[in-house]
Amino acid sequence: MSKPVMITTDSTADFSPELITRYGFRTIPLTIRLGDESFYDGDHFTPEDMYKRYHEDGTLPKTASPSIEEFTAFFEQFTGQGCAVVHLDISSELSNTCNAARLAADEMEDVHVIDTRLLSTGIALLAIEAAECRDRGMEAAEIAAHIEDIKEKVSTSFVLDTLEFLWKGGRCSGVTALGANLLKIKPCIVMADGKLDVGKKYRGKMESVYKKYIADMLTGKKIRTGHIFLTESGEIRPEILDELEQLIKDLSGCKEVHRTRAGCTISTHCGPRTMGVLFIEQ
Repeated sequence: MSKPVMITTDSTADFSPELITRYGFRTIPLTIRLGDESFYDGDHFTPEDMYKRYHEDGTLPKTASPSIEEFTAFFEQFTGQGCAVVHLDISSELSNTCNAARLAADEMEDVHVIDTRLLSTGIALLAIEAAECRDRGMEAAEIAAHIEDIKEKVSTSFVLDTLEFLWKGGRCSGVTALGANLLKIKPCIVMADGKLDVGKKYRGKMESVYKKYIADMLTGKKIRTGHIFLTESGEIRPEILDELEQLIKDLSGCKEVHRTRAGCTISTHCGPRTMGVLFIEQ
């Protein structure tokens, strides 16, 4: 008899509360460390709090992965109830989170850990796919194999208003090559081979840049129209987001666009007014 399947991720998947409820996802948080203070990602410390602190004293938080022991306790919540687990993590090129999860899973049965080679709602797209496979009756090992097969089809990118945060975080090697233009260029940052790299570079007002970026990402692409994410890191006016959502629908043919706010882990590195359109290609 097959076991019930639980789909889990770390907190960098940037789910909305509605998606967590809809698909029954469970997440394990990364830790945000700011001086002597520590917070769980998504709990009592918001990106707005982080930006305010940065503007006051220049302090950016550090992020820390869950420990092996924390992952073990997390997985045991579900295996102890007779469930199998399919767990999806942020790229191992960017964080030690996946390595800790795998070490915990090595000591357990029916826990399948996937290095998505992605971040943010790129992970969420795969989690939704996994949940829909589960709901069609697939078993955990089959789901994990399927996710491994399609993860390279996920298009994960963002356009940034400022490179300041990513540059200070040191997570994108291509950033330093932009040199003196650091604060003038509005770059598209793309996931490639599990790493962040600089793609097309834009100039001008962000409202126009967002629209150019969306058109570049979606025009001429064969997109799976079930789910597309519009993910942003705060300080974008709601009416602008409404326009961008409609543009995504017009260009993609997708009826359901999930709008989500990036959590502290992702926002620490991308800064405010970052926006991304994320989807799975056919």
